[in-house]
Amino acid sequence: MKRIVPFVSGCDEETTNLWLEHLQRQMSEYKIIPFEELSEEQKLSSTVAIVANPNPKDIAQLKNLKWIQSLWAGVEKLLQDLPNSSFKIVRMTDLQLAKTMAESVLAWTLYLHKNMPLYLKQQKQKQWKQHIETLPEERNILVLGLGNLGLMSVQKLKENGFSVSGWARTKKEIEGVTTFYEEEGLIQALKGADIVVCLLPLTDETKNLLNKQKLDLLHKKASLINFARGAIIDYEYLAKRLDKKELCHAVLDVFDIEPLPSSSSFWENENITVLPHISAPTNMKTASKIASKNILEYFKKGIIPPFVDTKKGY
Repeated sequence: MKRIVPFVSGCDEETTNLWLEHLQRQMSEYKIIPFEELSEEQKLSSTVAIVANPNPKDIAQLKNLKWIQSLWAGVEKLLQDLPNSSFKIVRMTDLQLAKTMAESVLAWTLYLHKNMPLYLKQQKQKQWKQHIETLPEERNILVLGLGNLGLMSVQKLKENGFSVSGWARTKKEIEGVTTFYEEEGLIQALKGADIVVCLLPLTDETKNLLNKQKLDLLHKKASLINFARGAIIDYEYLAKRLDKKELCHAVLDVFDIEPLPSSSSFWENENITVLPHISAPTNMKTASKIASKNILEYFKKGIIPPFVDTKKGY
């Protein structure tokens, strides 16, 4: 009889079924079963589960879990929903995810660098006007967060000629990149940034990190890209600065409430580009391979993959 691996999903039925297909294809020697179809005996015998936006009440019924494999890179919701859990949480660390994020960072950096928001405004006004371009090496891109996603994004920006700096909470060294760390470093980095790209995980330390005081450090021609989490930035104050022309533009892919309500003023704000959380979607094929590798290694060798430090939040 095949060993059972529970799949606890809070996704819609179509997405859940697609995940099941990909996961089962990668783990043919095991049986991937949706939580709703598990027997009480199977729930109690499970030591590992694969999760995608799970209901914490479902997880609580798997009383003998040693660890869970999340299919998402971000884990702040899991940590919030499952406080003081006895099992380990393994986040999705996928090279393809980092590549996709780096592509998005480059694409939307170019969108700002090439003055596309301005030309879109001019088109609506039927205005024919050319603007002097800035060379990439004269445009300072500040990447906040130098984990896997940040490092690959930094490299992609450098390959395309941009002047790149980076900030992390702890000291990091990257060849050819000016790096900053801690509070003092963040203040210095923001003062010199033309485009700020936020890729930080949401933790107690990063929540509201870019508050009024930090946003006021940016010069009035600076722009901001947020591909991290909405709670990291004071969006209300950001919008005020944009409306006053004290900042140039913001590309926002993440929000406290998603989908973004139709009543939000951001939809109508010509200084804000709203994206529907698409900067780095999980690739089902590659993520399923990684989840499979981790679980196979656990069953064969008893090894739990590197897991989240609950104190750090990542």
